[in-house]
Parts: sequence; C-alpha cells; structure tokens
Amino acid sequence: LLLHLYGVDDAESLARSDAICTALQLINFWQDFSVDLPRGRHYLTDADCSAHGVRREDLRAEPAALTPAVRALLADQSAWARALMLSGAPLVHRLPGRIGWELRLVVQGGLRILDKVDALQGASLYRRPTVGKTDAPLLLWRALRM
Repeated sequence: LLLHLYGVDDAESLARSDAICTALQLINFWQDFSVDLPRGRHYLTDADCSAHGVRREDLRAEPAALTPAVRALLADQSAWARALMLSGAPLVHRLPGRIGWELRLVVQGGLRILDKVDALQGASLYRRPTVGKTDAPLLLWRALRM
C-alpha cells in the first residue's frame, strides 16, 4: 500500500517489500518467544524443529535446557529473517524523502532485534530482547550507511 502511494510498483520493489514485511513478522515471532510460548503460541514449524532434533517440549524447558540443538534451531530462524531483511533493504533507496528514511530505521530496528536475539544464544526463549534509547545512535549510524 505504501509503495502504491509513492508510485513505486515495479516487480523488484514489490518483492523487496514482501521480503521486508515477512522478515518483520518473523522477527516479531523470534523476539516474542518468552511471551508467546507460555501462551501456547508456537511459530516454529514442526519441520524446522524436527530437522534440528528439537521437540516442542524442549522449547518450554528451563533455561538450563538450552541444548546445542535448540540454539542451532533459533540461530537458523534468526538467519532466515536476517537474509530476508537484507534482501529487501535496497528498497529504502526507491522511496523518497522522509518515508525512505523511516524505512531505513525500520529495517535497522529489525536487524538490531536480530542482533540481540543472536547475542542471547537461545535465551530469547526466556527473555524478550528489545530496542531502546541506547540503541538509537547505532540505528541512526547504520541507517545513514545504507
């Protein structure tokens, strides 16, 4: 919808927009494990869990149960979202003015959450990573460098 408002309707831009939107939704899932899993919301596919030898129960275990398989599963999910976001990121150069800069910050905010998810090495199952005021200088710097 936003692209339509700015007259950007080429196939490549639409695909990049889809990549950013998909990445943002995945990032939201991976950020909110600690909130969603206790509520019975499980966004990891059975196929991905199985490929890593992880059962759903393993994801609800105590923090001491962060096995290498669980860590690998979460790292792969983060890498998937990061790859999508990076594939969509060039879209920021197709949007003019303020909206292009806002999109730069959205992209960088999503990537920053993934940095924090990765740094927790699986503990995002128990702690929700967030972006705060202290992240602002880094986000601005990264947005400028895009």
